[in-house]
Amino acid sequence: MATLATLKLSTAVKLTHMPAVQLRRNKLAKRLWEQAELAKAQQAGTQFAPTKFRTIVDPATGLRKQVEVAKRVKQWWFVAENGKLALSVRYGARLLELAKGKYAVELASEKELVPTLEIIKTAVLAGELDGSIDAASNKLRAGFSK
Repeated sequence: MATLATLKLSTAVKLTHMPAVQLRRNKLAKRLWEQAELAKAQQAGTQFAPTKFRTIVDPATGLRKQVEVAKRVKQWWFVAENGKLALSVRYGARLLELAKGKYAVELASEKELVPTLEIIKTAVLAGELDGSIDAASNKLRAGFSK
């Protein structure tokens, strides 16, 4: 017992259920991180290719196995009609409304892209876009009902 006495023990218990709002925030924050990494790679002139595991069935043996494949990441930024760079935020296939009637952030150059994505990620984790995320999630869920 003398060894355990040197540690700071607590009554902390791991949560078994995370609230849906927090799960959605984490999902969007992960996608924003991917976009930031994609932007950094483009600015450096390299490729960003995250990987994911995919289950396939071997045709010869009929056994399932997991294979690591490159994940396709589409960029969220584009050149708008006025010639400036615009960044839209997506939750799944849906565009998020950042403000009333506003779906994109206008940027002066690609150098502003990564800091802007970091600002949006901070806003998502702080809960500022919970209403937009909830609306996009409800639209997605409504598409599955008959």
